[in-house]
Amino acid sequence: MTRPDVHDDVCDEPDSGVATPAFDPGRRAQVLPSREVPLGGLRGMTVSRSLPQRDVPTIGAWCFLDRFGPQRTTMRVEPHPHIGLQTVTWPLTGEIRHRDSLSSDTVLRPGALNLMTSGHGISHSEYSVTDEPIDLDALQLWVALPEHARHGHPGFESHASLPEVTLEAPEGTHSSQAADAVAVVVMGTFAGATSPATTHTPIVGAEVHIPAGATARLPLDPAWEHGIALIDGDTAVRGDDGVDLPGIASGDILYLGNRRNAVTVTSVSGARLFLLGGEPFPDDVVMWWNFVGRSHDEIAEARRAWEAREPRFGHVVGHDDTRVPAPPMPEVRLTPRRRRPVPD
Repeated sequence: MTRPDVHDDVCDEPDSGVATPAFDPGRRAQVLPSREVPLGGLRGMTVSRSLPQRDVPTIGAWCFLDRFGPQRTTMRVEPHPHIGLQTVTWPLTGEIRHRDSLSSDTVLRPGALNLMTSGHGISHSEYSVTDEPIDLDALQLWVALPEHARHGHPGFESHASLPEVTLEAPEGTHSSQAADAVAVVVMGTFAGATSPATTHTPIVGAEVHIPAGATARLPLDPAWEHGIALIDGDTAVRGDDGVDLPGIASGDILYLGNRRNAVTVTSVSGARLFLLGGEPFPDDVVMWWNFVGRSHDEIAEARRAWEAREPRFGHVVGHDDTRVPAPPMPEVRLTPRRRRPVPD
């Protein structure tokens, strides 16, 4: 998914030029509200964006979360470039055709994962599979690549079979009439199961299904930070200390920080959640348009190369010369989004 809202990426804080020390988010219970972002153009689509946020630019290596849907629409995202990230496309409803500059051409369906690693540079397109509007709903997430991987070769993989784990109710919970919760491990490791998808940092991404009337314990690594995004349904979350945590609406993220061994999730009518987390990302990142880098100059060079049609980003077959033009660079220098301490 390409981003037109580049003004969101301009940080208004001066860059001191001094590396930020290792960040410890601490135990939190902070609601990250989603916001509607119009994509415009021929697609006429809107998305719900919950990451990045001003105070929380990353959760582990996760640096971006959009939900495009549920809506009836025609998706036509022409070829556009990426650097420094992995795109994680997780469809909920409908089919999406992915083509990229590695000659990948695949149709993605619910329950399957598309994972594209940009490395130094890649381009791709995303189309719905018919010319008529269809019901479409999906999550698109970005994972920031660490230093050892972000300058490497691009790659693409699709996984139609992902591990599932059963999350039984905690002892003493009265949910014997409800089915057990189930988690699909999309990225990384969760509850003893590991996704086959390639990762470059310690990470977790899992879709969790909570049946009506059920309660489930989500085990967490206390050294990692985590967030829970509500896809649909209702949910109540309780910390491992027995404290009820703030409620969230569909599209929002409940940011948990780190230092938690588990949370307990309950649903009255049933819910789908997406758990995301990982080891706190060690670098401040500069995000602009479809690029994740470390400096203004790096982003500006990637934009120049795309506009000059240099070989760095390759060519997506089937689109002739059609592509998404890069927006103009801002009049101020791009600076990293800084992690912020726990509010008082």
